[in-house]
Amino acid sequence: MVPIIDAHTHFFDPARPAGVPWPAADDEVLYRTTLPEHFRAVASPHGVHQTVVVEASAWLEDNQWILDLAARDSDRSIVGFVGHIEPDDPDYTSHLDRFRANPLFRGLRLSSDLVDGPRDALVEACRELLQRDLSVDLLVNGEQLSVVAELCAALPDLHVVLDHVAHVAIDGAAPNAGWLRGVEALADSANVYCKISGLVECSVPQQAPENADFYRPTLDALWRHFGDRRLLYASNWPVCGKRAPYAAVFGVVDEYLQGQDESVRERVLGANTVDAYRLSSS
Repeated sequence: MVPIIDAHTHFFDPARPAGVPWPAADDEVLYRTTLPEHFRAVASPHGVHQTVVVEASAWLEDNQWILDLAARDSDRSIVGFVGHIEPDDPDYTSHLDRFRANPLFRGLRLSSDLVDGPRDALVEACRELLQRDLSVDLLVNGEQLSVVAELCAALPDLHVVLDHVAHVAIDGAAPNAGWLRGVEALADSANVYCKISGLVECSVPQQAPENADFYRPTLDALWRHFGDRRLLYASNWPVCGKRAPYAAVFGVVDEYLQGQDESVRERVLGANTVDAYRLSSS
């Protein structure tokens, strides 16, 4: 049985001598030490003991900081790591090779700026990932999903993970038509996955609802086009804490999956993350 894996968390420590480039010091919610033990404190009560960490820092050596953090963690909570390397760095490929030597390093997250830039640059950056059996996380919105479709056509074997339900505004009704068209265009791309994360952050009401029915129209659309084999549970913790506690974030997905076969729940809550990132172990 595959354990539950939270496919999107961030760890950082503002108390380091060098500090952190993110979050900002004036962020009253996020500017605090956030390490595996803090994740376990909020996630373990819900049966979540493992995570894929996504690097939000633009500092190259923070990739190594996370890998070192994982090595020191006796509970082995970090089962995968999505790093941050700028593709326009002249040493981009050598940096990839350096960090890929650690089996926990499973890919990069690329920003929307690269998606909006020249297509050749995006494709070439991702081609280097594909050649190393690494995945790419993309921070995109509905308008950019057509570019993702072009990327998938150019590199059909690349594993692409859409972060935070592709940033669609959620108001309890049917989602934006442009977003729906973009999601539908990716339905036949077998290696495109989508994280069920960012739900509370995408909520139009500032006080994010904590029941699955509010998010159901959006989740139903994702389910219709990606099915139960390409959706990944992810919390975006601790960022989600700006809008709702971890218990609510997990609870929405858990409630939505109520009534599904155990094999379906296992895929969405863990096995699909193993597939998307080609995790060597969980």
